[in-house]
Amino acid sequence: MNDDSSIARLAATLRDEIGRLRPGDRLPSSRELVRLHNVSPVTVSRAIGRLAAEGRVITKPGSGAYVAPSITHGGDGTDMSWQTVALGDRMVDDSGVSGLLASPPEGVIPLTGGYFNTALRPSGALSAAASRALRRPDVWAMPPLAGVSELRRWFAQELSGDIAPSDVLVVSGGQAALVHTFRALAAPGTPLLVETPTYPGALAAARAAGLRATAVPMDRDGVKPELLAEAFAITGARVFFCQPTLHNPTGAILPLERREQVLAIARAAGAFVIEDDYARYLTSSPPPPPMVTLDTHGTVVHINSLTKALSPSVRVAGVVARGPAARRVRANQLVESFFVARPLQETALEFVSSPSWRRHLTALNTELTLRRNTLATALTTHIPTAEIHLVPRGGLHMWVRLPDDQDEDAVVEAAKRAGALVSPGRIYYPAEPPGPRIRVTHSAAVHPAELVEGVRRLATALDAS
Repeated sequence: MNDDSSIARLAATLRDEIGRLRPGDRLPSSRELVRLHNVSPVTVSRAIGRLAAEGRVITKPGSGAYVAPSITHGGDGTDMSWQTVALGDRMVDDSGVSGLLASPPEGVIPLTGGYFNTALRPSGALSAAASRALRRPDVWAMPPLAGVSELRRWFAQELSGDIAPSDVLVVSGGQAALVHTFRALAAPGTPLLVETPTYPGALAAARAAGLRATAVPMDRDGVKPELLAEAFAITGARVFFCQPTLHNPTGAILPLERREQVLAIARAAGAFVIEDDYARYLTSSPPPPPMVTLDTHGTVVHINSLTKALSPSVRVAGVVARGPAARRVRANQLVESFFVARPLQETALEFVSSPSWRRHLTALNTELTLRRNTLATALTTHIPTAEIHLVPRGGLHMWVRLPDDQDEDAVVEAAKRAGALVSPGRIYYPAEPPGPRIRVTHSAAVHPAELVEGVRRLATALDAS
C-alpha cells in the first residue's frame, strides 16, 4: 500500500470525525488509531501532523491530539486570533511612527509628516545621479561591508575635525541607525536617557530594543545639563539620545557651552551620547559644531542622514563611532542586513559630489524659511490662544502648546474632520505629557498658501472642540 495514500485516507477520515466533535475534544490515541484503521504508527503520526498544519487539531506531547478551536470565516478571511497567544507580549509599537508616514486622505492638508512635499525634492537631479551611478564599474557588485569608501570619506569630511573615513559606517537611513546604535550600546532592560519631548521614532526603536526610555527635561535651549547629570546618577544609564540641532519637535538648538557640558557629564558617567544630527542641512544659520567634533574620548556616536534633505527613498546615513562601540554597531548591521545596496550608495555619492547638492540646499533653505515664516504668521493670526514654543532657525516643524482647557486628541480628530492633519503631542513623550500640545509641520504642504488654509482649518477645529 502506498504510504502517501494511506496518510491521505486516514487524514480524510479524521477530518470527518473532527466535524462531529467539539473544540477541545480529544481524538483517539495513536495506539487506538493504529488498531482501528490498520495502519502503521508512522502513518498515524503524519496524518495527525497534516491536520495540525491545517489548524484542525492541537497536539500536546504526552497527552494526545485535540480538536482545535473553531475557525470562523469573516469578510476578511481566517480568524488569526490564536496568534496573539503564541506571540506573547513582544509587540513593537509603531503607532507613533506610522501616523507620521501615512499619506493624507484626499482633500486633507498635511500639517504633519517627516518628509518634504514632492515639489521640494530634487527628483530630476537624483534621477540624473542614479543614471550616472548605474554606469559606474562594479555598481552591481557587493560593496565593502562598512560602505563605499568614497561615501565614507564624504561623510567624514562633512564633520571635519579628527573624524576619519574608517570611523564611518554607512547604514540604511537614520531610523536604521537608531536601531543599530541602541541595540549595540545598551542591553535589553536597561534605561536610555532621552530629551523630553523627543522624536517618536526613537522611542519606538528603544522599545523594540527592550530599553526603558527615561525623560530628561529641556528648555528653549535644549536639554538641561544639571538634570542630565542627575538622571545619569539616579538611573545608572549608559546611553543618552539627543538631537542637539533643531530638536524634533521643539526646534531647540543646544548652545556650544551646553554641548561641552553634556560631553563632560556623559564622560563622568562613563556613558555614550547618541547625537542624531538629522537636520544639519536644514538650518537657516550655522549651528554650533556637532558634539562628535568636540569629543576626544569616543563618547559620541554621531548620525548624519541624507534622507531628510533629499527623499524618503534615499535611505542612506553615516554613523560615526570609534573603538569597541564601532565594532558593535557594525556587527549589528552586518547581522541584521549585511550592507546598504551599492546602487543606492553610488547614487547618493554621485549627488552629493555634484554641484546639484549645494544648489539644492540653497534653494531648499530659502523655501523652508519662507514656509516657516508663513506658518508662524498663520498660527499667530488664526490661533492667538495657542503658544508657539519657539520659531526655530530652520527645520520642518513648530511645537505648539494648546490652551489648557483643550483636549489634545479631540483637537487632532476635529482638525482631521475639518481637513487638516496635525501630530498629537503625546506621542513625543516617554511618560505622561505635561499638557495639550501639537506638532505642526510646514514641509509637507504643496505650497505656502496651502499652509495658511491648513491653519485656518485647524483654528476651526479648535473652536469646535
